[in-house]
Amino acid sequence: MTTFHQFYLPCLAHASYLIGDGDACAIVDPQRDVDQYIDAVRERGMNIRYIIETHLHADFVSGHRELAARSGAEIVIGAHAKAEFDHRAVRDGDTLALGNIQLRAIETPGHTPESICWLVIENGAPKKLLTGDTLFIGDVGRPDLAGGRGFTPEQMASMLYDSLHEKILKLGDDVEVWPAHGAGSSCGRNISKETSSTIGAQRKTNYALRPMPREEFVRLLTIDMPAAPAYFPKDAEINRRGARPLSEIDASLIHADQIGDAIVLDVRDYESFGAAHIPSSINIGLGGQFASWCGTLLPFDAKIVVVAANEEKAREAVMRLARVGMENVIGFLDMNRWNGDVESLEQITTTEVAARRSQLAVLDVRGRGEFESGHVPGARNIPLGDLAHHIDEIDRNAKHAIICGGGYRSSAAASLLARAGFTHLLNVAGGTAAWVRAGLPTE
Repeated sequence: MTTFHQFYLPCLAHASYLIGDGDACAIVDPQRDVDQYIDAVRERGMNIRYIIETHLHADFVSGHRELAARSGAEIVIGAHAKAEFDHRAVRDGDTLALGNIQLRAIETPGHTPESICWLVIENGAPKKLLTGDTLFIGDVGRPDLAGGRGFTPEQMASMLYDSLHEKILKLGDDVEVWPAHGAGSSCGRNISKETSSTIGAQRKTNYALRPMPREEFVRLLTIDMPAAPAYFPKDAEINRRGARPLSEIDASLIHADQIGDAIVLDVRDYESFGAAHIPSSINIGLGGQFASWCGTLLPFDAKIVVVAANEEKAREAVMRLARVGMENVIGFLDMNRWNGDVESLEQITTTEVAARRSQLAVLDVRGRGEFESGHVPGARNIPLGDLAHHIDEIDRNAKHAIICGGGYRSSAAASLLARAGFTHLLNVAGGTAAWVRAGLPTE
């Protein structure tokens, strides 16, 4: 009997898969913490035969090596990846058998040179396509992540055009599409909230698949592309080597005098951070896309001290940091036991912002598209991921109301500005969502 299951990790907008027949299965694009896969196959009475990587992921660290060590499975990856761990290198047309299921490799360079989609064939008929980061729901993979490996974004986009038009779009409309990411991933810029679709539906609705000449496609995919987070190339190289077991990464409770020059990372919600926090700490809450924002906003190799509401949350933060390759946590602090100096970040409601609009400079740290869809009149837009590059352009004498979608990113932005010496900062509680709910005007 065919088994197919999608595992979805919201904080990284990452999808991985279990597929098999009878007692044999494969895990596709596993996340770093692999216990859920071990548990899932045990519950189903199955054995992992293959661990498949569609490409060298840049946005997270894969658990392929640990999962292989714990299950005895063979790691399978495209030959062009030049992987440094034991693996089966596959090329276009190679197949893997799982009972009555056949998995056929389709080389689809474009997002990365080694990208491979896997066609799932059941009883001789193509049923599903595991597309990795080549084809998303509503989007395609960005082509600018291989610049350091000898290709320009334009060359990669041209390869992607061929992969889509000569291979993927030749498949039947009823073939299901199962990608490695959903909305929120930095591997695309227009990814839908849906996590699966069909070739036929994507042919009709995906902007990147509409009929167009190669030149237009290349321009469309390379113009105004937001910069990739700095940690992406580092994660890709970790995945080429294979990461160490997650069990080797841990942190323990430390004292204030052990912080030294480490970055203090406060992972509590923005309300708790606003009430009281350690001076110069950075607020990136566990409630949002924590790991991605940490990889984007923090120096990759910096020493980190985690501040959390309790030990359980601190250990969760350590694990989630490791998911993006950040393994330099030297310890954690329990804010409930902290007796040193504290600072606060004043929270302001949207109605108060409206009433004091003439006295405040509103800084909107959402993405460009979010901002353009509607914002506080007169607000300035600097996306959170770009903030560090524009701090010198911000007036230090003005009183800034920082706003995002709901208060999460704005608190992170305010903490970064406070760390840079800004003193007149307000966090807009509830963000733009609260502004709209209050019926306040937007432009």
